[in-house]
Amino acid sequence: MLLAFDIGNTTMAIGMFRDAKLVKSWKIKTDRDKTADEYGTVLLNLFQVAGIPPKKAEAAIISSVVPPLTPVVQDVCRGFFGLEALVVGPGLRTGMPILYENPLEVGADRIAAAVAAFEKHGGPVIVVDFGTATTFDAVSAKGEYLGGAIAPGIQISAEALYLKTARLPRIEIRKPKRAVGRTTVTSMQSGLYFGYVGLVTNILEEVRKELGKGGKVIATGGFGGPITPEVPAIDVFEPDLVLEGLRIIFERNREEEIRLPEK
Repeated sequence: MLLAFDIGNTTMAIGMFRDAKLVKSWKIKTDRDKTADEYGTVLLNLFQVAGIPPKKAEAAIISSVVPPLTPVVQDVCRGFFGLEALVVGPGLRTGMPILYENPLEVGADRIAAAVAAFEKHGGPVIVVDFGTATTFDAVSAKGEYLGGAIAPGIQISAEALYLKTARLPRIEIRKPKRAVGRTTVTSMQSGLYFGYVGLVTNILEEVRKELGKGGKVIATGGFGGPITPEVPAIDVFEPDLVLEGLRIIFERNREEEIRLPEK
């Protein structure tokens, strides 16, 4: 079985694959201060609750947008599972040409999501990832990663209102009953929710103008569930798209994976 890690700024998604099937997935809070021992203990507990013996993990792959945590999770794979994890980055084959001016600037999670979207839906295709930041990634009909757009995530926007104003509170992000709020909280919810729907709709419209007609729009990420139904341009929400992309990239680099010798 393949153990896949998507290390994000807010959460870390972890998945277990048996061949092409995602058997189990978890999300835990990203904590830059946690040690490999602490993360490993959490992961072993998750395995135990799920009824998955740790020895079932036969290979591992990591995508990370938090560089300090990459070696920590590599140590988890070595110390708790005896695995040398592949890390998405320079030198790893993705099967997708990166047409960014500087390919090293593209987040590993964006590449993994783009790889999965093209593999499943063909091209052209647009991926919208509702994470800490909201990213828009365009893939050509030939399967080339073209680039995209990056906007503040809806949670970041909410936190900015709270932190940068004297009287606005920290709120739960949810769809209000009406656009015209009658309290400070519902007014903020209206601005955040409907404003974000507008942001996503407009960026997708502009990207599609440049990408041309046809192709699907695939949404993923933590806030994709509630936002997707509000944006007609989005065709489908796939919460595990990045993990699926990691599985595909691993298959394209299978011969590189090794298991550390048992002591």
